[in-house]
Amino acid sequence: MNMNISIKKIETSKVDTIDFNNIPLGTSFTDHMFICDYKDGQWQNPRIEPLALIPTHPAAMALHYGQAIFEGMKANVDADGTPMLFRADKNAVRLNFSADRMGMPNVPEELFVEGLKQLVAMDKAWIPPQDGSALYLRPFMYADEAFIGMRAATSYKFIIMASPAGPFFSKRIKLWAEKKYVRAVDGGTGEAKAAGNYAAAIRPTELAKAKGYDQVLWLDAVEHEYIQEVGTMNIFFKIDGKFITPRRDGAILDGITRMSVIDILKDKDFEVIERPITLTEIREASEKGLLEEAFGTGTAVGIAYIQSIGTENGDIHVSDESPVGLDVNNTLNAIKTGKIEDKFNWMIKVEKELV
Repeated sequence: MNMNISIKKIETSKVDTIDFNNIPLGTSFTDHMFICDYKDGQWQNPRIEPLALIPTHPAAMALHYGQAIFEGMKANVDADGTPMLFRADKNAVRLNFSADRMGMPNVPEELFVEGLKQLVAMDKAWIPPQDGSALYLRPFMYADEAFIGMRAATSYKFIIMASPAGPFFSKRIKLWAEKKYVRAVDGGTGEAKAAGNYAAAIRPTELAKAKGYDQVLWLDAVEHEYIQEVGTMNIFFKIDGKFITPRRDGAILDGITRMSVIDILKDKDFEVIERPITLTEIREASEKGLLEEAFGTGTAVGIAYIQSIGTENGDIHVSDESPVGLDVNNTLNAIKTGKIEDKFNWMIKVEKELV
């Protein structure tokens, strides 16, 4: 496809209205957005425009049949003020995995990465410099064909928007082990970042919060015993000196932070085991004093330290401290901001003046 991206800049930036020391989550958006249309079997007209409302037909198929997927990632700046993208190529691969599962067209990786670069270069002033803060990037695709009927759409929009974000969780979190509602099953859409997955999680999450917990610990759909994810994150347990994380089994998202944390833990000489984990095993490890710490991993949160897990049979105490999780989080942030060597070759530097 033609990679010439047309540019239309906003006349006056809104960045001066943002207090980077107090950023409301997900409510402030940068000046521009990247858009590309899929029509006649190909992606066309890639462009950056001022952020604006998008005209949508009431029969747009995403509204009726749920063909909608997204990615989440962040941009930071290094000491020189150069914007940095974290493993954007992996996000491109995962978006296309989701697209395949949802019957949607693939987005060329070069289009995905170049769109990110151009948008971040244009809106680089929106990247918060504070530790733990970043510019959250939301690439997404949805079916915009006006048609009522059960089939794959023939036209789509791929859009990237951005929002400055502060640190996500400032306290240790308490989980509720959910045994009625499920997040995903093998053969379903749990491995895809499909919008409907998150809609299905809203009600049980609200119920967990009403009980005094912060997030849901998702269990398998058959026995309600095998641990899958926590909220919108992957999960790690440190038991008797070893880290254990649920094996990807068709119902667990291939988290990019997850795969990065595995690499960092191994680099720090920890053994990491990917295998099925039961709630009973975690309770027994806690009772025996072998459960040393646990944390969730994800793009938005980075590392979320887990205090306890609530169940119908009482709470399972996890830990009051997460020293390894804290160290991993600091390592991740240092790599993303160029403070330590990027020995894994994860970072993509964005030239300050691409556009």
